[in-house]
This record gives sequence, structure tokens and C-alpha cells, in this order.
Amino acid sequence: MGRVEGKVAFITGAARGQGRSHALRLAQEGADIIAIDYLEDLPENPYPPATEEDLVETVRQVEALDRRIIASKADVRDFDALKAAVDDGVAQLGRLDIVSANAGIAGRPNLSEDVPEDEWMRMIDINLNGVWRTAKAAIPHLKAGGRGGSIILTSSDAGLFPYANISHYVSAKHGVVGLMRTLALELAPDFIRVNSVHPTTVDTLMVQNDGIYRLFRPDLENPTKDDFAQAAVAMNALPIPWVEAVDISNAVLFLASDESRYITGVPLPVDAGAAIK
Repeated sequence: MGRVEGKVAFITGAARGQGRSHALRLAQEGADIIAIDYLEDLPENPYPPATEEDLVETVRQVEALDRRIIASKADVRDFDALKAAVDDGVAQLGRLDIVSANAGIAGRPNLSEDVPEDEWMRMIDINLNGVWRTAKAAIPHLKAGGRGGSIILTSSDAGLFPYANISHYVSAKHGVVGLMRTLALELAPDFIRVNSVHPTTVDTLMVQNDGIYRLFRPDLENPTKDDFAQAAVAMNALPIPWVEAVDISNAVLFLASDESRYITGVPLPVDAGAAIK
């Protein structure tokens, strides 16, 4: 038996990167998947958006594992669209047990006083409000199942300590921790556990882009991936520049499984020791 055999997981931002990795890792261990992603460009985002082809590829890879997947386009800023996606997925797959509120953006680096107001609001609306909307859409199904459940909110090391020049991102990711702890208290009577994961830099497009390279290497006019790696190694305690998406997925799997049945309200770093450095 797989570690989440027979369960159904709802994953946001599932077209690529960490979201796809979470879908595959949970499917490998027996879960069926409800997957959504936005699939449109966002103003001022320093890397290209996920595409319909990306989401189709996630579906292909999950189905290759002989698991079911219901995938659709939805924006975490649109509660009605989120609710419709979850409702339809539960109607087709019969239940909901696991929620991975993974969707998020990086945004552009700026001093706090220079962040344009629309960029600040967009960051909070996706990276914090979108996590709340995801939970709001899913909780009624978890409660109705009467089997408990696990909600995993994706935060960041930037949700545990500050970074200069990304105050909008840091604020949103800190907010996720407060939301996580409050939900953990509210949902404990229904045996629904809520935890957060806090990655360091992860080798995905959200990190591997010019905007992040310039944030970490402001001393260079045109920093490269190798230049960024030098700065990223210095940030972590373990001598590596970044972790892989599957490293976060393994933590999500643990928190989704019965192995963590009495763990709730916990911010779990998967960060090569960055939080202790």
C-alpha cells in the first residue's frame, strides 16, 4: 500500500515546478489528484507563466502512474473558480483528503518604499489571500468526509525571517504562517491537520530567472545561474545552492500521510539549514 493510498489531493499551481512535483509524488504513493493552475501571464512577473501544455503534461505524467487526475484552469484570486474546481473534482473522484496550497509568484525585487502599489496588492492577493481562498474552498469537503485530513500551505524561508528588497513577498509568506497556525487550531476538532513548508531556493523557474539572479548578485550587471549559485550556497548551512522540487514534495507527502498524524501547526523548513545560519 502507498503512503496516501486511496486518498484525493487538491493541488494549486500544479502545471509545473513544485506543484507538478507534489502531484507526481503523491500519485506515486497512491493518491488521485485535483489540479489547477492559472496559465496566464502576470504583469511584472520575471519569468514566463505556466501554459496549457504544461498542465497537460502534468496530467500525462500522473495518468502514467495509473492514477486519476482532474485538471482545470483556475486563478487563486477567484474564489468561485477555485470552489468550482474543487467541487467538480470531488464529485468525480468521490472525496478530498489532502490540500496543497502551493500556487505563488516571486514578483520583482524593490526597496519597500519603491514597490508599486499594484505589485504589492497582487503579491498579497496571490501568495496570501490565494492560500486562504484555497483552504476556504476545500475545508467543507474535508469536514464532510468525516475522516480528518491534511492541509499543507507553501510558505518559504522568507516566511520565517526577512530578506531585503522583497518585503511584499516576505509579508505574504509570514502571513501564511499565521493563517496556518489559526487554521490548525480551528480545524483540530475535526482532526484536520494544518502545517506549512518553508523551502530555501528551489531549482525551478520561480528561482532560476534574471530577477532573482539580480536580487542575489546586485554587484554584477548581468549575473548568470552560476553567479547566483555562488550567492545561494552562502545562504544555506549545507554546502548546496538550492534544493530540488522533489525535496519539498517529500515533505508534503510526509505531512499528508498518517506518518504525521499528530503533527499540526508546524512550520517545517526544507531549507538546507538556511533558517539556522
